[in-house]
Order: sequence, then C-alpha cells, then structure tokens
Amino acid sequence: MTLRKFAGLGALLSVVMPGLAMAADEVAAPVLNSGDTAWMLTATALVLLMTIPGLALFYGGMVRSKNILSVMMQCFAITGLISILWVIYGYSITFDTTGMEEGVTNFNSFIGGFGKAFLVGVTPASLTSATALFPEAVFITFQMTFAIITPALIVGAFAERMKFSAMLIFMGVWFTLVYAPIAHMVWSGPGGLMWDWGVLDFAGGTVVHINAGIAGLVACIVLGKRKGYPTTPMAPHNLGYTLVGAAMLWIGWFGFNAGSAAAANGTAGMAMLVTQIATAAAALGWMFAEWITHGKPSALGIASGVVAGLVAITPAAGTVGPMGSIVIGLSAGVICFLCATALKRKLGYDDSLDAFGVHGIGGIVGAILTGVFAAPAVGGFGAVTDIGAQVWIQFKGVAFTIVYTAVVTFIILKVLDAVMGLRVTEEEEAVGLDLAQHNERGYNL
Repeated sequence: MTLRKFAGLGALLSVVMPGLAMAADEVAAPVLNSGDTAWMLTATALVLLMTIPGLALFYGGMVRSKNILSVMMQCFAITGLISILWVIYGYSITFDTTGMEEGVTNFNSFIGGFGKAFLVGVTPASLTSATALFPEAVFITFQMTFAIITPALIVGAFAERMKFSAMLIFMGVWFTLVYAPIAHMVWSGPGGLMWDWGVLDFAGGTVVHINAGIAGLVACIVLGKRKGYPTTPMAPHNLGYTLVGAAMLWIGWFGFNAGSAAAANGTAGMAMLVTQIATAAAALGWMFAEWITHGKPSALGIASGVVAGLVAITPAAGTVGPMGSIVIGLSAGVICFLCATALKRKLGYDDSLDAFGVHGIGGIVGAILTGVFAAPAVGGFGAVTDIGAQVWIQFKGVAFTIVYTAVVTFIILKVLDAVMGLRVTEEEEAVGLDLAQHNERGYNL
C-alpha cells in the first residue's frame, strides 16, 4: 500500500498504554518529538480556522442577508456539539482498533469500540507512536477538527430552510452513524474495511468531502426547494464575506493536508506544495470555464474554484507530485463548475450553496485521480505499480461511500421529519431564519 493518512493512522494509534508497553530493557521508551508536536499544534489550529471563521464567512456571504446569522450560528453550534460528542465517544468509535485484524472483515471493520470512550487513559504523558511522536491529546484535537468541519459542510446544501433544532439533532446522529464509521473504515488501520481494500485517502477526500457532499445532496432533496426557487432571485448578499472565507479556507487547508503527514517532514512539505498548485489550477480552471460559458469571470466563481481545488487534492496530497496536482486541480475546477451550474439546473435540485457540486463532485474527482497520479510512473510518490487496479480500488471506495452515506442519511432525515419536522414554515422562511429561529438580525434595515 502507498503512504496514507498520517503515514498509516492505524500504526499511529498504537498508543503507549500501561500493560501494552514492552519492558524497558527490551525497547527504548518513546520520546516526544517537540518539532513534530509544534507542527501538529499549528496544523490543528489551522483546521479549526477553516470552520470558524472560514466556512462561516464563506457560506454566510452566499446566502440572502436575512439568513446570514442562521448559517454562521449553525457552524458555531456544530463546532460545539461535535467537540463534545467527539470526546465522549466519537474518538473511540472512530479509532479504537480492538478486535481488528488485517484481512479479516468483522463488525470492527465497520466501527470501533468504546475502549477510549470519555478519553479514558489519556494523560499529558500519552503519546501517539509511528514515525513521529507527539501527545495523543494533540492527535485527538486534530482529528476533532476534521469531525467538526465535515457536518458543517452539509449546511451549505440546505441553507435557508431547515429548523435549527432539527439541524442539531440531525448533525449529532449523522456524525455518529455516518462520519465515524466511514472514518473508521478508511483511517483506523489494518482490519478497517476500506483500509484493507487499499483505498488511498490521505486527508479526507472520501471521509470528509464525498461524505458531506452526498449527505448534502440527500438533505436538499428531502427538504425540498426553497420557496420561489429557481424563479425568484436568490443572489449572494455579500461576496466580500465569501472571498474572505475562501481565503481563510485556502490558508487553513495547509493544516488540513500538510498536517496529515503527522510530522514536520518531506511528506508535509510536498503536501503543502501540491495543495497550493492544485488550488491555483482549479481557481483558474473554474474562472476560464465560466468566462467562456457566461462571457465574464465572477468573484463567486473563482472562490468556488479555489474550494474545488482544495477538495480534490485532499485525498492525493501525500502521494502525488506537482504535475499531477495541476491535472487534478484543473479537472476539478472545470468539472465542478459544470456540475454546480449545468447539472444542477438540468436535475433541478436546490443545493443552496453547492455543497454537493463542489465537495461531493470535487471529492470524487480527487479520489479517482489519486489512483492515477500516486503512481511513480506519472510522477507520484505512492507505492502504486498498477494504475488500473488502484483506480478500481478508488472507485470501490467512492461507490461504497456514496451508497452508505446516501442510504443512512436518507433514513435519518425521514425519521426526524416524521418525529419533529425538518423544515421551517413558509412564513418563517419568508421573514428569514435570523429572525424566525434566533430573533436577531444580521443586517441593518
């Protein structure tokens, strides 16, 4: 297998615990690496920056002025909710490897156990161990930021029409039944379903973006279109916010991708370089595609292209080279543009802020092309010797994620709709969710 998330998250999570460590005279005690620790602390802060304020501003600027606070509020509330769920049981069911065995598919291939529930046994002295050694607490927080941003991305698909109470419950259940299992299957290590398949997902193309994008598509279809869509103009109210948010996402993404090397090393450096290259290529790809199609390039278009490139390079960041990243970025920029415009109009779904068109499609493009450009034969740095075989593995991972996420998300939404209702009333939607749900205004009359 090629290098994967954290050079092998399963190995990284061989946490030094009492009773499992060998005698001191047989093996040297692990020693914290201060350089790697400093980098991981920095990367963690950068990833949190992506959600608050980055995603909050990016999405907030694209909705109508009467809904800006509702979108930002959702991002902040999700950050709080998932942080608590993560430490109670999320970290454990994602990364607990009890009962897992490489090549053996069992219950623990799909979901972890509760050995780390409530972060039992985690102390300031707890270390993660692989090629790098840094505090387990840092790893927990770093992974928490991934768990936060994934459900927050879904907000863009159903913006301006879901009840805040329903949103909170949906996100908590979705995190438990969809995010944690997919992350476990891909990242937990030998014995994880998609890990054993050989799926390459360095920093979350499958776990984060396809997962969130498909959930967003299902959510916007189940909730239905916004009142007046598509005939009523629903232009973004403040693209300045959106551009600032996109810039924060771009910067924060270096923590997302380069941080996934789990060390201050050459892999982190190359991940940073290819992230920058692919993002630039996608921004230009979207811009020129829009320019050719619509006659003028737009600020919203280039900001969307930036995010499309960031999404697409995410699964490939640890294994592709600079030239491969250009192809991935350009492909994502053009394909995501077509899906967020022509495809959406043709199929008629109301993905408010193009969560599926950018994250879902961008994640799929990046995941499939990782199978190509991770190969040394085309300038990659992975252990891919058979491109066709690896592309098939990537396709299997994508297909499994799409089906699993779509089915479970649909069930969650339909149950919640039957129990408490998902959507605000027409009157509340007309007045705006800022007032209707929070009794506040995000703008001056």
